[in-house]
Amino acid sequence: MQQANTTLSSNQAMEILSILKDRFLKNKAHHEGLSWESVEARLEKQPKSLHSLFLMERTGGEPDVIGYDAASDSYLFVDCSAESPAGRRSLCYDEDALAKRKKNPPQGSAEGLAAEMGMELLDEQQYTRLQSVGVFDTKSSSWIRTPQTMRKLGGALFGDSRYGRVFFYHNGADSYYASRGFRGLVRV
Repeated sequence: MQQANTTLSSNQAMEILSILKDRFLKNKAHHEGLSWESVEARLEKQPKSLHSLFLMERTGGEPDVIGYDAASDSYLFVDCSAESPAGRRSLCYDEDALAKRKKNPPQGSAEGLAAEMGMELLDEQQYTRLQSVGVFDTKSSSWIRTPQTMRKLGGALFGDSRYGRVFFYHNGADSYYASRGFRGLVRV
């Protein structure tokens, strides 16, 4: 899937930049040593990324920077809502699982919606990194990027936080639950 329209109005761009700035300044522990000015300058040069962050916010994700990746020279924006974003739940894992689900299919897939929104699913390492800056998914769970070897066997991974630690589990990729969504990553 491709993003249909990646252009924000000037009001929408100002609105999301204001929200991101407020959240960045409020949650300094998420991104120690990084400055908002550097992040903002990068965002202003990347309207597609800003659009993706707007969509993350609109679906309940509360995006915030959780680090900087020197290898890709990018700031890592991740959904930092306490629970898996409410506007991105009840989805199976990917389009293949969606196509194979004949009885009671969900409205879509996590990978499909992520691609449509211009983001990627978190992998195990990224999900663990997110959990190191806070406690997330104590009542919900989030699909995470699954290795192809597991997908070929019909499975997919998801994570959550229970009893003071992070857990990763498996499920059929075609399963979906009202409390399971996905968290996105946008590199800026």
